[in-house]
Amino acid sequence: MRSESARLQSARIGGLAGSNARMKSRLYRLVIYLLLIATSICFLIPFAWLVLSAFKTSDEIFVYPPVWWPKHWEWGNFYQALTTLPFARYALNTIIIAGLNVIGNVLSCSLVAYGFARFRFPGRRILFIVLLTTMMVPSQVLLVPQFIMFHDIGWTNSILPLTVPAFFGSAFYVFLLRQFLMTIPLELEEAATIDGAGSLRIFFEIILPLIKPALVAVAVFAFQGAWNDFLSPLIYLNDPSKFTLQLGLTQFQGTYKTEWNLIMAASVVVMLPMLVIFFLAQKYFIEGITMTGTKG
Repeated sequence: MRSESARLQSARIGGLAGSNARMKSRLYRLVIYLLLIATSICFLIPFAWLVLSAFKTSDEIFVYPPVWWPKHWEWGNFYQALTTLPFARYALNTIIIAGLNVIGNVLSCSLVAYGFARFRFPGRRILFIVLLTTMMVPSQVLLVPQFIMFHDIGWTNSILPLTVPAFFGSAFYVFLLRQFLMTIPLELEEAATIDGAGSLRIFFEIILPLIKPALVAVAVFAFQGAWNDFLSPLIYLNDPSKFTLQLGLTQFQGTYKTEWNLIMAASVVVMLPMLVIFFLAQKYFIEGITMTGTKG
């Protein structure tokens, strides 16, 4: 009888401990969800203000108390913003620059990352460390020497300074792809080598399909960086016919008056491609980011 009562008592204690653990787990998840919701709201408020301001008149944007909901939806802001300036030409220029940046970064960075991840050669670790240290150099430090170099070779006022460097790789993208490659087993390449495949064939037919999530992450990062880049086109482009969308947005800022409602409308249109690309590629993008760094 004593042993049976002891078993019942231990079962009750175990049940209470299990219920307490479940309660703590649920409370922990609740706190995490509340923090995530609060953070999301902080990020969504400026986005909502941008979208709603695109439908306001210029007098409704800077008033106190703030007017969140437009009294009259000014759909003509979009038509006026897109027709006042040659936005079609700016969009084409931006797409060309962003597309070349994506192609250049994906090709060059994947080749360099494959070399660091698979080939054994003297000084490989030292070269990789040197490559990583370049990420610590602020881009502003390189503005003047890069401009002098591109000016001396006659590349200013063209898209060459904005696209050619992408074909020489990026330290961050090389690191991302190299870490992803480290998670792929060597047996696949060894089997292909036994069948007579060379390094380039293994890279293009075996490695590239396997690292597609990381390649998509690099492509999204490269496209976003080129699409939103303002400083580089401002420095290197002088001809208005070669301007990008980011430079086009600044032309709404006049000397005496700025049409903020038109800037908001144009910004919404400029932002849409990035949102569409992210939602279409978010599965591979998130997978490429989460899988990176699982093996060093």
